[in-house]
Parts: sequence; structure tokens; C-alpha cells
Amino acid sequence: MGSTGGDGAGENGSTGVGRRALVKRSAALGLVSVPAMSFLSACASGGGDDDSGENEGTASKSNPFGVKKGSKLDVVIFKGGYGDDYAKAWEAAFKKKWGVTSVHTGTQEITGKLQPRFNAGNPPDIVDDSGAQQIPIDVLHRNGQLLDLAEVLDAPSVDDPGTKVRDTLIPGTLDAGMQEGKVVALNYIYTVWGLWYSGKLFEEKGWEAPRTWDEFLAVCKDAKAQGIGGLAHQGKYPYYINVAIMDLIAKKGGLDAMKAIDNLDPKAFVGSDAATEAVEAVYEVVEKGYLMPGTNGLTHTESQTRWNQYKAAFVTSGSWLENEQLKTVPADFDMKFLPMPLLPDSALPFEAIRAGSGEPFIIPSKARNLPAAKEFMRMMLSKEWSTVFAKEANSLTILKDGVDPDVRLRPGTQSTVEASRAAGDNTFRFLYTEWYSEMGTAIENASNELMAKRIQPKEWLKRAQAAVDKQAKDPSSRKNRRD
Repeated sequence: MGSTGGDGAGENGSTGVGRRALVKRSAALGLVSVPAMSFLSACASGGGDDDSGENEGTASKSNPFGVKKGSKLDVVIFKGGYGDDYAKAWEAAFKKKWGVTSVHTGTQEITGKLQPRFNAGNPPDIVDDSGAQQIPIDVLHRNGQLLDLAEVLDAPSVDDPGTKVRDTLIPGTLDAGMQEGKVVALNYIYTVWGLWYSGKLFEEKGWEAPRTWDEFLAVCKDAKAQGIGGLAHQGKYPYYINVAIMDLIAKKGGLDAMKAIDNLDPKAFVGSDAATEAVEAVYEVVEKGYLMPGTNGLTHTESQTRWNQYKAAFVTSGSWLENEQLKTVPADFDMKFLPMPLLPDSALPFEAIRAGSGEPFIIPSKARNLPAAKEFMRMMLSKEWSTVFAKEANSLTILKDGVDPDVRLRPGTQSTVEASRAAGDNTFRFLYTEWYSEMGTAIENASNELMAKRIQPKEWLKRAQAAVDKQAKDPSSRKNRRD
């Protein structure tokens, strides 16, 4: 499962990647073709309460955080859709440059393995806090367990010492890691979310990629008539169906409808025409029997694997999907990304996509080797390490023009590059999933009930609004707001 973090904020606001930045990036990405998909700052001295400066080196222009040769770095990586080979390559490069040995852990059990360590005051030095068992960033922040990353972001770039790290990043991609005005997580991967389909299956069936919701339903109807599911829903992880619901809300109602949810508006759901039409549209898939049979009881990978077996026409996901399914997708599947089709009279165009940063990396405030952790993160935002990631994980990072043009992406990821180019500055990104994890879970639970036909759209709206209203009563909520 991929990360739910990310943002597509623009140069002059928090609602879309700036056109100039994206056009420039797209030009670079046009050179990239693909074949066969956090954290905080502190002083340079020391880390956890008990290290007594044992990891404190001498800071200099070339060593801004004072990395100490011979020290050790504790690295934990979510081993999901992107694997962890890229991190092992980073760690080898880090050891060669700094003489720091990494203790590497690749796992999907982030909460199970790390919550006890956080509770004991003995966390790792740097963590890719993602996946189904992610420890919510807002919870870690409220507990004072995350570093403010300002020092890393204001440090000189590895590639251009005259430029701050933050100025080398795609505009808006830091927003998803913000809590109460501070960047406490670095969402590293440039991600898009939407629908996916098989180019091979569509060509065989004579289906056109739908641009409207009615056209989407027509494909689902024809698929059902031929014994194929319309939509493969990852039933055990309703985060995924919310990609469809929330994308439809944003595209139907525009950026104001999106902001109403992030800003905990009393009419974010109940009283919102966009939300009403979106949830009713998704429920129509359930009512008409267009869901892939058995999909409500499946995990994300189980459902996606059946989709790879041509048992469904569509699946919702983020751009980690191709990497996650490498072992099951047929070589000629021709994976394709599709922006969410439009409801009638939508405010945003068909090309508009949810896009921004995902996969949050964090540096715990009690990390024992803070100097090395901060330097490791700074090097993550170098062209060398960004290119390593693209090669190993088949995905793009938040670093502007950060991938060597010789890197070749797989078909699905390449289709997201093309979709980003077509979208221009018509991008959007919800932030409530990062700001308010409890609210996000409540909405996902309501979606699970909806897809299982245990509640109707009206009840879904009531439950989603109740989650918003409950969160709005928390005084800390006033510190997060989108303009």
C-alpha cells in the first residue's frame, strides 16, 4: 500500500502545483520513459537523551550538521510498493562518503515495530513512516516526537551550495508534511492518484478510456455483461475507494469543496452538493452490481492482483501501484493511469488530477544520531540520490528536475508523467488525511459500510460530517488552515 501523504500546492497558494514549475518539470520528464512504482530539524549536536554527544562531529561548510565518522545510523524503511533496495543503495553511498554504517530495517509493520521504541524513548534515526500500519504523523507531532525539519530545508543543497534545499523542491510538496505551521515530515515521492486500467484489455474489448462518469458506468456495465467486474475495490483498506469519492468531490465542486473538508467546514459534507453527487455516483457502482465479486473482503494487493488477471476493468490507487504489482502484472498488461471521470457540470476539467507528495520520511526528536539523520535527508534531496530512487523504485521524487534523463520508467508510471503534463496547474490535494488521522479513519470506515451496502449515501454524508464536526471541536485544529 502506498502513502496517503502528499500535496499539490501551488506557488501562490495551497491548491495546485505552479504551472511554470510543472511545465519545466514535464519537459524534463518527457526525457524520461519507462518500460516493463517525517521529519524534523534540530541542532547539529547529538540526539537522544542518553547519547552524551557520542555522535557529535565537527560542523563545517561541507559538513553542515557535524556528521561523525564511525558513528551508526538506524534506518527503518516501509517495504511496500517501492521496496527498500533504493534505501540500501543510499546507505551504501552514505557509508562511502561519511564513514557512517547504517543499521537497516525493511518492514511493513511500522506501528508494531516502532511504537514500542517511540514509547521507550529509543526511536530509530530516520523512518519511512508509510503503509497500512503507518504511525499517524499528527499523533507523533502532538506527542512531541518529531523534529522540525527547518534546519534540513534551510541547509545548502548538495548540488548547489548557493541554494537552500527547500528551493530545489517542486512548489507545494512540503505542505503535506506540515503540522501547525512546521514541516515535520518530508513527503519524498511525487505521486498522482486516480483510476487505472489495462491498455491491452481495453483494446481487446473496444473500450475507450472514459472522460465522464456516465462513460465510466457504461464500461462497467459492458464489463459485467462479459463476466468481468467493473471496479476492483480494495475492501479491507477503504482508503482506496475514497480516492474516487474525494476526487469526484474536488472535481465537481472545485477547490472550494476540497478546502471546505480540510478546513472542517460545518457544511463540508452535509449541505454540499458536490459531496452528495460524488458519494451517490460511487454508490451507483455498488447498486448496479458493477463491483468485482468478492472485492469487499480483499486486501489491496489481493484485489489489485485480480485486476491484473483481467477480472475487473478499473482499480483506484496512487502511482505506487505499478511497483506494488510487479510480481503479478502480465508483461503485456499495458498499465494506464486515468484522471477521475467527470460528473455533470464539474468545476474542474477532466485533466485535473490529485497530485503532490507522498511517502513521509521522519526524523524522531529523540534520534540518537541527529547529525547523520539530517545529512542523510539532505542527501536524499540530491540529484544523485533522486536518480537512484527513480531507477530502483520506478517513481519520481519531489526534487525539481531530479531524475537523470537516461532513466526509463515503466508504462504505468510513464502514463502518470503524461497525465501530470496534461493537467498543468489543474492539480489538487487533500490535507485532512495528514492533519486529522482520526477523522480520516472515520470517513474510511463510513466508506467501508457504504461499499458493503450496509449504509446509504445519506448516512455516509452524516457520518463524514460528524467526523468533521468532532475534529473541529479540537482546539489544535485551528492551527491548520488552507486559504
